[in-house]
Amino acid sequence: MMRTLYLEYPPDMILSRARIKNLAFYNLDDYHGFLTRNLKFGQRSILQHQKFSSNYSVPLASADDTIYALSTAPGRGALAIIRASGPQSIAIYNNLCPNSLNLHPRKAIVRKLYNPINPKIIVDSAAVILYYPAPSSATGEDVLELHIHGGSATQRAVLTAISDVASSKKLLIRYAEPGEFTKRAFLNHKLELAQVEALSNELSAETEQQRQAAVRSNPRMLNMIYEGWRNKLLLARGEIEALIDFSEDQNFEESPQKLLGNVRSYVDLILTETERLKHASYRQELLKRGVRVSLLGPPNSGKSSLLNRITGREASIVSKEAGTTRDVIEISLDIKGYLCTFADTAGLRDESTSSDSLNNNISAVEQEGIRRAKSMAKNSDILILMASFEYKESSEICMIKYDQSSLFLAANASNALIVVNKCDKVISSEQLKSLIEDFQTKITTAFSPRKLPPVIPICCHDNPGKGDFKNNDDNIQCLLSKLLGIIEGLTEFPVEMEDLIGVTERQRLILEKFGSHLQDFKGETDIVLAAENLRLAASCISRITGRSEEGDIDELLGVIFEKFCIGK
Repeated sequence: MMRTLYLEYPPDMILSRARIKNLAFYNLDDYHGFLTRNLKFGQRSILQHQKFSSNYSVPLASADDTIYALSTAPGRGALAIIRASGPQSIAIYNNLCPNSLNLHPRKAIVRKLYNPINPKIIVDSAAVILYYPAPSSATGEDVLELHIHGGSATQRAVLTAISDVASSKKLLIRYAEPGEFTKRAFLNHKLELAQVEALSNELSAETEQQRQAAVRSNPRMLNMIYEGWRNKLLLARGEIEALIDFSEDQNFEESPQKLLGNVRSYVDLILTETERLKHASYRQELLKRGVRVSLLGPPNSGKSSLLNRITGREASIVSKEAGTTRDVIEISLDIKGYLCTFADTAGLRDESTSSDSLNNNISAVEQEGIRRAKSMAKNSDILILMASFEYKESSEICMIKYDQSSLFLAANASNALIVVNKCDKVISSEQLKSLIEDFQTKITTAFSPRKLPPVIPICCHDNPGKGDFKNNDDNIQCLLSKLLGIIEGLTEFPVEMEDLIGVTERQRLILEKFGSHLQDFKGETDIVLAAENLRLAASCISRITGRSEEGDIDELLGVIFEKFCIGK
């Protein structure tokens, strides 16, 4: 006999309090048929199957007030655009253009703009006006665009005129907050949150690689992945909670443990996919914040000189005196489209283990600089270990001088390069080759079992004085080429990850919690606690997409949209 299922709760509460008789369990992959096969909705039902679909849309967000803002950069220009969104957009037009013909949607017209308080005063002699009626607009509301002359005075006059419309006519019109136009587009289901974050990345792109990553992102695909996870987790939770409520007096086809086992198999697939998304987020974040590169080595090894050569200016003080660099000096550069932040650090030396006379007195300030240098090295994406060719005191014997603690940090770094400076001190290329080979043999053990990084001889002087090293720029370019190769390996997306471009750091942090709840579910034998872990996991996905009933969602959206400029 067909039984009736009464649904009276929101989607995330489905089946937890439902009145169910003889409910059968279904394969989790058979999602769309779940509420249509063997189930009949009673007259009291207030939920539809479509509400479980990822393309389900809730009613448009209503806003009684109308917002306006300058949407182009402030300052003098050929043109400026002022945008308004909300129910009073037409009122703004009618007051700035009295006795004008009605606007036609998406048709540009040229009009004079007048002061709404004193219509005899012209605020712009010829403005291009566009009107986009709701809901077919960027924000889902009535949108008015005023393309005006770009003089600063004209911009101020038009903005003041719109403000006068609000005050003189007692209308709810106000200046927009940062990102409020985009926020309204999100609330009115014109954009998904993943699309909003992709837009933010495109607007904030400073380098070519950042721009390319932003335009290649596929936020719709990401949103489909997230909503697919959430919907199936809610479905699984519903089946588990049905078992909790009615297992005592009903005969179910599956035991609790068998049901949990089936759900765990699907959870394993989600966890595998989650790791891929987190890995994509790491690459995306490197492109966005920039790759951190630290220069590390003993005093006077040429760290500051190398930074100056790379930047093309005197970014760091260079001196023969040891310990000149006391604090970390960071310089951001665009290298072949990649944002890189180079850190020049204090020279590392230890007075307790070195016989160098320079090390007999390390001040407290320099000790703090050394501590910061080590901390910076541990948090860098790439570490450049600096060594140098030096002659022993009162001797003609050339050797490569390096610091053991710097070597240890480089050996434990995820990515490292080894640079030997002052190659102008070496007489011949044969001697250089011999010294490099001996150096490589000496330090190979420190990097074992990993492969020894490339060892690159350079000279930071403009005019190398000895031997065969007349083309100094080639050595620096060789270093930059090796560095660029590492950066590309860290940030490029493999073909199989192309659809995952656009996973942000915010999403990754939530995915960490999401995965933790799923791991807790896998280890849980109590079906009540197991269902709760699924609820928490689904809630995490709601925070990623922004489609949540939770009280903190407004705070979440505020954090995202405040990064936008006013007028966007």
